[in-house]
Amino acid sequence: MLLSVENLQVSYGNIKALHGISFGIGEGEIVCIIGANGAGKSTTLRAISRLVPAQPGTRMTFMGKDLLKYEPDKVVSDLGISHVPEGRRLFGNLTVMENLRLATFARKDPKGIAEDLERVFAIFPRLKERENQKAGTMSGGEQQMLAVGRAFMSGRKIMLLDEPSMGLAPLLMKSVFDSMKEINRTEGTTILVVEQNARMALQFSGRGYVLENGRLVLEGRSDSLLADPLVKKAYLGG
Repeated sequence: MLLSVENLQVSYGNIKALHGISFGIGEGEIVCIIGANGAGKSTTLRAISRLVPAQPGTRMTFMGKDLLKYEPDKVVSDLGISHVPEGRRLFGNLTVMENLRLATFARKDPKGIAEDLERVFAIFPRLKERENQKAGTMSGGEQQMLAVGRAFMSGRKIMLLDEPSMGLAPLLMKSVFDSMKEINRTEGTTILVVEQNARMALQFSGRGYVLENGRLVLEGRSDSLLADPLVKKAYLGG
């Protein structure tokens, strides 16, 4: 198991956000977590990235290493876990190229960086066209492509994607998901995506988990979840 999460508990003050959830992801998989707004999806990714503290009793390992012993910056530089946050969080006053280069600050392999940059521009040709444009002036779809490209440059044993479809028109949404599938297929990058757009997430992934009020209530193959009456009623419009 590439990533193993056991009894993950997170609280914000007196409010319990995650009530001891457990799941695992194998190398090369695409896995999704779906659920309503406020279910704890973003908190799950933030806990894996060590951006929020997990409570005692939580166990998380990545490639057999204890994730709880790593600071957030080392999660990226030492383990290769990259995180595309909700809302993209780009440096809007920097260009596309500057955003991509900034993601490589901890890397010491100039040749590898150059090769990865070329690969990002091959996967997202729109970014090549916009390489000298400031990120804040681009469309939402282009910004999402840049956010994924930036994660690709920083380290990509696994990519954590938080609501990648947010604010995108359907065609752009499909383009972004297709590009992520290409990264998985050609690079072998494992992907964990959390999404409110349940149909898109389940069509994109091989397996899925359903999170409700900080608890995992369903799991299974994505095609099975798409056909599940409860999932259909709650998340797929009937």
